[in-house]
Amino acid sequence: MATHDLDHLDELISAQAQFLATIGEVDPATPVPWCGGWLARDLVVHLASVHHWAAAQARGTDEAPLAQGTRALEDFYRACADELRDTLVELGPDAVGMTLLGPGPASFWRRRQLHETVVHLWDLRTAGGLGIDVRPEVWADTVDEVVTVMQPRQVRLDRMPRLPSPIELVATDIDRVWRLDTADDGPAVARVHAAASVLALILWGRRSPEDADVEVAGDGAALRAALVGPLTP
Repeated sequence: MATHDLDHLDELISAQAQFLATIGEVDPATPVPWCGGWLARDLVVHLASVHHWAAAQARGTDEAPLAQGTRALEDFYRACADELRDTLVELGPDAVGMTLLGPGPASFWRRRQLHETVVHLWDLRTAGGLGIDVRPEVWADTVDEVVTVMQPRQVRLDRMPRLPSPIELVATDIDRVWRLDTADDGPAVARVHAAASVLALILWGRRSPEDADVEVAGDGAALRAALVGPLTP
């Protein structure tokens, strides 16, 4: 399956359900060290809040104040996840809202929130010592979103410089190759070979190209400099 054939809304709903089911399996005080000083509870509140914010963006409205109050983490997350799901279903694929790229299809948030959820699902389950089951096609689309949307936006907003040399990412479990945004049309100076999930997590700062299940060919220093980015917000 090509990543453009993914039903992002269905995949988002599935990822939200997995995230919700995981909340009760992980102690809220569990550290999530690759997310700064966050604990598991902070991660849950963050994703819930992002869902709430994205729903407002999709509608093209101001974000209403959001307070967790005394609600349990599961209830808080469920309410925000349901709001996002219901908003995206009601708007359908053709409505216009605000996106990270300006006014555009509200359906933009189906993909964006899918990958936000998948990465944080990995965060929560990994922090709790749990495995994760996400299809390679979904992880490949996570990579594709960074390469085609997130990194170019970071460059456009002057949050990182455009890369001086091409870096290629080769998925070993699905037939996909990507090139990070660069001003140079020449051959890649470094290539990273790994499963799509690992490539996605490297781009999001959760894994390292030095991990045992990653193969790097070419200029390792150029690769490390590229990953400093930041490639994502």
